[in-house]
Amino acid sequence: MSAFRSGLLVLTSPLSALSLRLVPILASAAHIVEDTLYVHLQPGLSLAGSAQPRSTYVPATPELCGLISKLYADAGTHGHLDVRVLLTNIRNQGAPAPPPTLGSVQNLAHPPEVVLTDFQTGDGGQYNPVKQRLERYATSCYSCRPNLISVLLYPDYEPDEEELPLGELKAGEESLPSYSDVVVGGTFDRLHNGHKILLSACCLLAERRLLVGISDQDLLENKMLKELIQPYEQRMEQLVEFLVDIKPSLRYETVPLLDPFGPAITESKLHCLVVSEETRKGGLAVNKRRLENGLPELALHEILLAKDPGHRENEEEKISSSSLRHRLLGTLLRPPLRNPALPSCPYVIGLTGGTGSGKSSIAQYLERLGAFLVNMDNLGHEVYVPGGPAHQQVVEEFGAEIMNENGTINRRVLGAKVFGHQEQLKRLTDIVWPVMAQMAKGQIEEATAQGKAVCVLDAAVLLEAGWTDMVHEVWTVIIPEKEALSRIMARDGLSEEAAWNRLQSQLPNSQRVQQSHVVLCTLWEPEITYKQVEKAWAFLQKRLEQD
Repeated sequence: MSAFRSGLLVLTSPLSALSLRLVPILASAAHIVEDTLYVHLQPGLSLAGSAQPRSTYVPATPELCGLISKLYADAGTHGHLDVRVLLTNIRNQGAPAPPPTLGSVQNLAHPPEVVLTDFQTGDGGQYNPVKQRLERYATSCYSCRPNLISVLLYPDYEPDEEELPLGELKAGEESLPSYSDVVVGGTFDRLHNGHKILLSACCLLAERRLLVGISDQDLLENKMLKELIQPYEQRMEQLVEFLVDIKPSLRYETVPLLDPFGPAITESKLHCLVVSEETRKGGLAVNKRRLENGLPELALHEILLAKDPGHRENEEEKISSSSLRHRLLGTLLRPPLRNPALPSCPYVIGLTGGTGSGKSSIAQYLERLGAFLVNMDNLGHEVYVPGGPAHQQVVEEFGAEIMNENGTINRRVLGAKVFGHQEQLKRLTDIVWPVMAQMAKGQIEEATAQGKAVCVLDAAVLLEAGWTDMVHEVWTVIIPEKEALSRIMARDGLSEEAAWNRLQSQLPNSQRVQQSHVVLCTLWEPEITYKQVEKAWAFLQKRLEQD
């Protein structure tokens, strides 16, 4: 069967049986769904006769919440699936009855092209009429694409007579409490299944409004690989799309969080704050501030963190955005633009990074993997030697006082003249950068003569000098500023102030990443760095094979 862009899975099994069959259902869906898989619990749905409207509501019990969490956690084994459990027919304790939905169509962000169900057909083995009724039913309830295809899963399933239908409460069982206005906060970077568990709990608790604070600016400073965090607008759009999909009846508001508290300590209409095991202390701090502000405390609803069964070395055990960002290292973040003026062979990688980033060690490792290495720093030294291509012009421009007695240029004296003086620095770079570029082109020609398929241009000022027109891709090595500061002080014997000034004179990591195709990070042990480089190299070889 060919792949489909998105799918709708309608489940009608009793809860106990359903919990045992989530993994095989996801596995079945994974073969036919490429993008978004919608899951809707539909107890009481009967397609043995005419299709029934969505009229059965499911109580929001802790057991049901656990089922939803398990579904999202199990979905992690199928990374390409964007699973979304629809909550439109799930009601919590004391929540008012929603308006009738008969005849209404739920508009989904990714209209399904395939509908799956595991209900008992009761059709004597003749499934085509049931499939037709299923397709008509799905089309009447959801914004499906034309030519919808239906798939019947487990058509011979027989429910246990003792199993309680999903739409009924067990003896002594209570549904979740409900609150008019609920608030939650987080970074919500690269919306993942852990976020979906948190947001689903919020939607089940909320009757009227969900207020979501999205961390931004200073709150992102201490995040791991902060340079790879998606822009605020992108995170907000993905979050709102998911929320409107799973429960369109709620009112959603999003605000940027610029401090740890946000509107949670000032809004009087809020009633409940949803937290995790990790953020419960923050919830207690919110309530303390609310009392100081003369506001009533919020009910704290705590959810369990979902473990990531596929977490790797140096990643968190829980499902987390930082792990997802870590997995981006060494991958192609954006496709490179073709430069018709640039020969396809050798394929030139522009490798850049700030001082202390570990760029040189990565360049050397790429050379060991088979790349031809052009060290722009070495070329920079060559341009200043007596008789070198820029020596005379630099002396004429900045005076004989920059020369040593033997005729060499004293780079310390020259540096004192230009660093911290933008006009002077530009006069120098206007002389030496074009000369260095010509020398680099000569070395790239040498790589061609040697039959090298890949050439690495190791250049700290690759972006500032405008040398990107010589490369096919830009690879950037990043390191947190605090770590770079420690490395520079230890390596060069500089004071903290001098090391900081050197860092501040360079492009920030965020600007480098914005112009890069591949990002690497040397924060961890060398073995971890080499694994990143090997991954990047392997992906590069695949791209070259496809060209």
